[in-house]
Amino acid sequence: MAPRKLAAGNWKMNGTLTSLAEIDRLLADHPAPGCDVLICPPATLVQAMAAKGIATGGQDCHAKASGAHTGDIAAAQLRDAGASHVILGHSERRTDHAETDAQVAAKAVAAHEAGLIAVICVGETEAQRDAGETLDVISAQLAGSVPDCATAANTVIAYEPVWAIGTGRTPTSGQIAEVHALMRDRLSARFADGADFALLYGGSVKPGNAAEIFAIPHVSGALVGGASLKAADFGPIIVALSAA
Repeated sequence: MAPRKLAAGNWKMNGTLTSLAEIDRLLADHPAPGCDVLICPPATLVQAMAAKGIATGGQDCHAKASGAHTGDIAAAQLRDAGASHVILGHSERRTDHAETDAQVAAKAVAAHEAGLIAVICVGETEAQRDAGETLDVISAQLAGSVPDCATAANTVIAYEPVWAIGTGRTPTSGQIAEVHALMRDRLSARFADGADFALLYGGSVKPGNAAEIFAIPHVSGALVGGASLKAADFGPIIVALSAA
């Protein structure tokens, strides 16, 4: 089984109900794309977006199923609102909230138990890249953040170099290929279906560079930030992935 192609959009802390007009445009312009399409909006929009008929995900979940965790959201609550996926371990969560690999893995277990597909993010900082530590960092994050219950059906891995997120900087094709080959190797060594995990690239993906990125071996799609907010920007990325 070849990994499924996935164009995923992370709206981060952007969007209100009026922003859902972009989803209407996206669905009208791409009624039958040749890849899976996922949007992960703020929690306030999950239910309304899912009602549009597009695959919808959360941007985080708590490791516990319920309890005294003010401001947090349980995986089952996301599922109840219509979500099918949840992003976990994004660098902004790791940095802003000091999330560890172990915490990300615990959240992934909770996501799986609730019936959600976990989109687990890994990626190195600029300092780690410059120090030549990229492959060691990615290997450690995969080992620590991906739980043993992960399968190709319930888990997607997204490589997002921290230094490329929202900066306009994009790694070379060779750098992306090196990391994706490492991830495929590590997953294949650990999981029986490791060759089938979808591997996304994220980090300043735009209409202008999407086709080049999707031509890189082991890249199954993208986790897109700012360019996913507008149908006019995200649509060409969907087209490029569909053609890849």
